[in-house]
Amino acid sequence: MTNIPTELLRTLLTVVDLRSFTKAAQKLGVTQPAVSAQIKRLQFLLGFDLLDKSAPGVSLTEKGSNVVGQARKLLAINDQIVSLAHGSGRGRLLRFGLPGDFVGLPLWQSLAAFRARWPDVRLHMKTGCSATLLQDFEHGEIDVVVAMTSPHPHEMASHHWREDLVWTRGPLGLDPGKPLPLVSRGETCMFHRHMVAALENAGRSFDIVFTAGHIDELRRAVAAGLGVSAMTRTLADAGSICDDPDLPALADVACSICTGTDADPVVRDDLVAVLAETLRPRGAIKAGGDG
Repeated sequence: MTNIPTELLRTLLTVVDLRSFTKAAQKLGVTQPAVSAQIKRLQFLLGFDLLDKSAPGVSLTEKGSNVVGQARKLLAINDQIVSLAHGSGRGRLLRFGLPGDFVGLPLWQSLAAFRARWPDVRLHMKTGCSATLLQDFEHGEIDVVVAMTSPHPHEMASHHWREDLVWTRGPLGLDPGKPLPLVSRGETCMFHRHMVAALENAGRSFDIVFTAGHIDELRRAVAAGLGVSAMTRTLADAGSICDDPDLPALADVACSICTGTDADPVVRDDLVAVLAETLRPRGAIKAGGDG
């Protein structure tokens, strides 16, 4: 039987999660050639390629994706065993925040699986606008934060990806001669700011006809025909995406995951991996991978 050293698997996951050999080396405290050598050794032990050399950036082969999934489970068990040396850990608290846009069944399912791996860790989740969450993070009130920024990822992001914004509408005819009716979540919302900037730059008049408090309320208002709105392609209902040439193009946004230093790094990094895998859409514009 071939035994796979856990440090090789941890290096692989770091490269995949950060989408960068350079960033993985920095995080692991080794050189980039050392990271490359560990990946090559792992591939030699397994007998097949893990990374797709024909694809740009850091992309997994089909077998590589399967290895990553199993490696996460194995390392989680390894880390739980190691944590026994430091006591039960009962009462440990891990605080994280993210915009309410990301909250849904996939996230709940992923958090349930995380809790099954770490039953002694208490999770505290806070939702809000990205600017507020980042402020809480900088003040040390949150250990992990997912935030949307534009045009660049947050400077402390360990993971980041890009998503494009799209216009959405329901059964509403657009009259170029009248102000565009907008459904918004208010001036603190990044989507609102991008909508207004695009329309003002294009010289298109608009009227904010409805302000919603949550992404689900916004979707329903748009579907009912109250007005048009903007959101990421991932969040938009496929049938609501509007490609009207009279509407100006919208800028894309960067989604970042930032981590603090106060929480247990083993548990924290597992949560970060869970959030990245759950929230980063398969079709999102890749960012940060430098091979």
